[in-house]
Amino acid sequence: MKQGGIAAWNIAPLFKGLGLASMVIVFFCNSYYIMILVWGLFYLVHSLTDTLPWATCGHSWNTEQCTELFHLELCHNGSTNASTGTGPFNLSCADLANKRSPVIEFWENKVLRLSGDLSEPGEMNWQMILCLVTTWVVVYFCIWKGVKSTGKIVYFTALFPYVVLILLLVHGVTLPGALGGIVYYLKPDWSKLAEAQVWIDAGTQIFFSYAIGLGALTALGSYNRFHNNCYRDAYILAVINSSTSFFAGFVVFSVLGFMASEQGVDISKVAESGPGLAFIAYPKAVTLMPLSPLWATLFFFMLLVLGLDSQFVGVEGFITGILDLFPQPGAGSLRRELTAALCCVVCCLIDLSMVTQGGMYVFQLFDNYSASGITLLWQAFWECVVIAWVYGEAGGTRRGTQGDMGAPWGPANTPLPAGADRFMDDVARMIGYRPLPFMKWCWAVVTPLVCVGIFLFHVVNYKPLTYNKTYVYPWWGDAIGWVLALSSMLCIPCTVLYKLLRCKGSLREVRMAWQGPSCLPSLPILAIFVPVPIPVPS
Repeated sequence: MKQGGIAAWNIAPLFKGLGLASMVIVFFCNSYYIMILVWGLFYLVHSLTDTLPWATCGHSWNTEQCTELFHLELCHNGSTNASTGTGPFNLSCADLANKRSPVIEFWENKVLRLSGDLSEPGEMNWQMILCLVTTWVVVYFCIWKGVKSTGKIVYFTALFPYVVLILLLVHGVTLPGALGGIVYYLKPDWSKLAEAQVWIDAGTQIFFSYAIGLGALTALGSYNRFHNNCYRDAYILAVINSSTSFFAGFVVFSVLGFMASEQGVDISKVAESGPGLAFIAYPKAVTLMPLSPLWATLFFFMLLVLGLDSQFVGVEGFITGILDLFPQPGAGSLRRELTAALCCVVCCLIDLSMVTQGGMYVFQLFDNYSASGITLLWQAFWECVVIAWVYGEAGGTRRGTQGDMGAPWGPANTPLPAGADRFMDDVARMIGYRPLPFMKWCWAVVTPLVCVGIFLFHVVNYKPLTYNKTYVYPWWGDAIGWVLALSSMLCIPCTVLYKLLRCKGSLREVRMAWQGPSCLPSLPILAIFVPVPIPVPS
């Protein structure tokens, strides 16, 4: 079944909306995620100097409040020494209250040119437009020929970051205070487990790091050989992904420990998350290091390469899904190249809203709603339900216990979950053996319950979106965000409702909609095909 994220759901025709939802989510991801690359490229270019521009005040984007070094947290004695752009002064804590770091001013005044409100888009930043177009051109020429050309590039984009991470770790652990940062990283705070937000963030991170629910892995997997051991690959992917994240934590917290030591504050005061870590905390840390331009260049080049690697996956998954939705055998490579170009151009046009002065507000809307944890949890829940509980209904009863390769795969007619058993059989036909039994219960029970639990945490703890914990989005801004979220979430129930309403006849005929399209119209975007057994290639 070599099909992309939409056509793959021919296995359960009533739920083809899952494929549409995944394409909507991955399209939004492709549109806004590239801004991380754009900012990274901007910082990379500005790192190629003798003195990092965010290390000092006195630039055109700095304000009178810019102060190069001060320790506001040490103001318990009523005064502290500070160095501004014009020289050293002995300033009181009241004087320091309105001072700002050059790192923050570079980020907000030079990179973002941030306006005061979502309703104030302001002007476009031509430098960011240039970075945006450059990034999309690179992405296009890396994916336009398909996975064969992309696969060669991925050897570099996937392996080179490990070289940089090792270099950054070796340098980081030699810095004073690094040990304190590593201890902070490894020492668990068990009380955090009682906070719902921790579970929400953890669940969201898992979905993003593994690209779950985006249809991208389905699209990439469609290019594998039929007998490729996808079961083994899933374990390898999980181990490598988690190990890399764990290893990267040492790199980050060794530097944050050094940064906290230099400033004389607790490490919790300098730890950031999201864009704040990559574009505020780490740039600030490298300004305190010897050879700071070198380390800044390595870091942002690694960030750019990692971002490109992720962008390849998302764009490739979307293009594969679209091409499978409208198949044209023998159309040649030109059709793919034009589809890739159209995808990149449309996403680039959407991104123009994020290179304005109000662009960060737009970026956060996409990040927190269109491809947020709540949409991915909804998607993953229904994917598990359909595979474990619906897919088995498509065949009426399970197939026999003896497969094409003559291996016994388990008891026939297992009461529950029938779909999971049938899916286990399908995997066995591919790899020659059934996965461990606990897998089907993960698909049928554990994962759906976890998704529902975190989803409810998300809903109950919902708060209006803010920027930098100070600016609160207007009601209409949150409304736009929910429109983005619901645009994918509603694909599933709306498609089910549409198909059931189009079915006429007895309840038995309506039930047949779960397994075949005989009562449904042949519409291009809602095309249904009767699932058939996949023959084992000779």
